[in-house]
Amino acid sequence: MRPRQPLPRTWLMTDERQGDLLWAALRNVPRGSGVIFRHYSLAPATRRAMFERVRRVARRRGLLLLLAGPPSLARAWHADGSHGRGPCHGGTGFRSAPVHSLPEIRAAERAGADLLLLSPAFATASHPGRAPLGPLRFGMLAGGARLPVIALGGITGQRARRLRPFGIWGWAAIDAWTNQPAAR
Repeated sequence: MRPRQPLPRTWLMTDERQGDLLWAALRNVPRGSGVIFRHYSLAPATRRAMFERVRRVARRRGLLLLLAGPPSLARAWHADGSHGRGPCHGGTGFRSAPVHSLPEIRAAERAGADLLLLSPAFATASHPGRAPLGPLRFGMLAGGARLPVIALGGITGQRARRLRPFGIWGWAAIDAWTNQPAAR
């Protein structure tokens, strides 16, 4: 099943380090945005309970909610789709894929992804010490993609505007929604 709403241009990535600030971030993303629920380190039952809380907020706010993990789990948890690598099977909902290079972009396209999250565009607190792509390399990769590209990694609304000339569909962030709600 495909989402009933247009493809979001703004996304919130959930992360354990948000703590209770996650709820502020969910209030700060514009209505109709997307949310990718990660929280990988939680025990399965705790992760499911947290997902259910996020899902209630997402439904109330008209947010598209993807579960990071296999499409079968996303379907079982009643997510709108899944986020991850690997093949997409029919009827599993919307599918986004994380990509960092041209080979990963091509693999996600072949696997049937609907949307690419290209990172890290800039230095990011999520992956300290990892070299960012920078605007030019990011632009070259985004320009070679055949699917809509979401910029991720150190992104704010202002940085996303810098990347618009490269044809990005939109942007995703963790901290920008918590720390800078005006960055929309």
